[in-house]
Amino acid sequence: MKNLLRTAFEKRSSLFKVTDAYRIVNGAADGFPGLTLDRFGDRYQVQFFGPEMLPRRNELVEAVVETFSPACVVVKERLSRSGKSLENAPMEVAFGTRESAVGTVREGNARFHVDLLDTVNPGLFLDMRHVRLEVEERFRAMTGEGSKKIPACAGMTSGGPRFLNLFSYTCSFSVHARLGGAAVATNADISGKILDKGRENYALNGLDLRPGEFFRGNALEYVRWAIKKGLKFDGIVLDPPSFARFKGINFNVREHLMPLVAECAQILNQRGFFMVSSNYSEFALDSFARDVLAAVRSVHKEARTAWKRGQDIDFAGSGATKDSCLVATLVEV
Repeated sequence: MKNLLRTAFEKRSSLFKVTDAYRIVNGAADGFPGLTLDRFGDRYQVQFFGPEMLPRRNELVEAVVETFSPACVVVKERLSRSGKSLENAPMEVAFGTRESAVGTVREGNARFHVDLLDTVNPGLFLDMRHVRLEVEERFRAMTGEGSKKIPACAGMTSGGPRFLNLFSYTCSFSVHARLGGAAVATNADISGKILDKGRENYALNGLDLRPGEFFRGNALEYVRWAIKKGLKFDGIVLDPPSFARFKGINFNVREHLMPLVAECAQILNQRGFFMVSSNYSEFALDSFARDVLAAVRSVHKEARTAWKRGQDIDFAGSGATKDSCLVATLVEV
């Protein structure tokens, strides 16, 4: 087992200089069916998505401790004993202390708070790392801080480029945008607690809080308000959950995502970019990218797809199981 862990670890070696938060094991592709192992700095998270490895749970924890010398190992069982998927997964500190489950991780130029016992998600979605890093670089290019400056977006405010992060979670995209030079990075999320964690991430990175950067509410509500106010953004990220509910309003990604994409396109500046993604397992990448482009073109006729992709290299075998899937596309206008 330790040899398998070392082999999986070395497969991710290209990420070591970029970040200390990445997936070491992604299920059967790494020789551990139904199981994932994530590193968050000195903290390690084991998740069981299937029954295959459960009988070897203690052996696995021991192997992780002996191989990586962690400060903490948290185990989460994402399925019931009957095999049903659980959203409120049982969590246990299998090694270390409750206090050691909390800390910070680095990702490029950014730092983020994580807490492996806060909820099933520790505060940073690893499969969007490559997009977050690109968002920062795109804003560096807009502001001339990067190696290649791109033309200013038509309609860009004199204060600098603006970014919109919908379903923002802990605001990691916005931290990267601000570090890249965005003048304002607006975060919309239904959870006040989550937005508070976003503010903590701003502070961790030495970023001041600017007017209009935090909106607690439904993403569609914010977009329609922005349309009425004539607000424009030079970059937008739309990374929704598959299902959400707020104030009696239900969001279903299959039914509501593409109409929301079209509405978002109304507040996107010329020469801006728009990234849309989903972890909904029924989406196919090619058709998803095609539908997103069509929705954006309902407003910006010359829009083009810059890329379409799935999860990063640490998610070996991505798309083979429902717990490891991502479709993402970036459109330029």
